[in-house]
Amino acid sequence: MRIHVVADAADNDGGYVTERLAEHGAELVEVDRDALPAFDALGASDLVLLLGSDKSAHDERWTDAVTSEIRLIRGALAAGTPVMGICYGVQVMARALGGTSWRSDRPELGWQRVDTTDPVLCPEGPWGQMHKDVFSPGPTSRVIGSSWRGPQCIVDDAWGARAIGWQFHPEVTPETYERWVAEGYYGDTGEDPKDLVRQARANAPRARNLAHTLTDSALRHLGVTAASSAT
Repeated sequence: MRIHVVADAADNDGGYVTERLAEHGAELVEVDRDALPAFDALGASDLVLLLGSDKSAHDERWTDAVTSEIRLIRGALAAGTPVMGICYGVQVMARALGGTSWRSDRPELGWQRVDTTDPVLCPEGPWGQMHKDVFSPGPTSRVIGSSWRGPQCIVDDAWGARAIGWQFHPEVTPETYERWVAEGYYGDTGEDPKDLVRQARANAPRARNLAHTLTDSALRHLGVTAASSAT
């Protein structure tokens, strides 16, 4: 199982999700989203995983990078390779599938419950949140999870292979979340940084188990065959 992991060169930790993929025997190939080739130049691929970013898909500064990622997503799906997206990854995915994204009036932070119509592909959590942008899905995408800020999970099978994406962060470890908090990614919102870090640490054991189960469910839904039976 060969998986291309699209991420920022400076922040490419797939946390619990890539940990689980590695347990399944996956070969993880890192791809810098600021220097994306066409999909057919990647070589053999069983799955494309789009990680988060501190970029904004609607920001004109990143138009070239977003356009390249949209081409990659569409190329992968048309070639029969499924795509999985997280946070910024699902925002770009939404754009690739005919939707859009924009800056929210307030960031969504901390560990939050998600309302779901599919507890297998989008369990209610709570899940780690850290995003300033929200998205609207394209006409062929189905929303199966949401929060008071907007969609939290979409699935789509109209572009060739299947796609799934989550706005929340199933992958995030407490160490990564603490780093994001320290970097002030979310801006000055009045949130207590110490409380955000406390939430990350308190939810760590449950978060890891949830992320592993979610990854397994997503692989089955996408039709990706694991190379080994991780336990």
